[in-house]
Amino acid sequence: QVQLVESGGGLVQAGDSLRLSCAASGLTFISYNMGWFRQAPGKEREFVAFTTYTGGSALYADSVKGRFTISRDNAKSTMSLQMNSLKPEDTAAYYCAAASFRSGGDWKRDSTYSHWGQGAQVTVSS
Repeated sequence: QVQLVESGGGLVQAGDSLRLSCAASGLTFISYNMGWFRQAPGKEREFVAFTTYTGGSALYADSVKGRFTISRDNAKSTMSLQMNSLKPEDTAAYYCAAASFRSGGDWKRDSTYSHWGQGAQVTVSS
């Protein structure tokens, strides 16, 4: 059974930093591209960041580029999202997602991903 478990969310002030982690089990982690998405209340889920199965490439949403950094540790089957200079508009539930590197597709679309975590809440106060 595949499980993706996010951790590290919380309540912070604008300008602070936070690090989210995603622990994967039940899958061959190195065979999966990984992504982070977020969903704010009343809004659709949106792409945040993506990393290839090797960790050699990354993509970011324009809204987080330069502030967020995605990384992965294939030996530990974990992925992280370092979030710096947080803004109130970053407030959302953050989800990690996995997609087989064979599946292809648009990595910015949530329909590309086959496995999802339960989400971690990030709240940024002004």
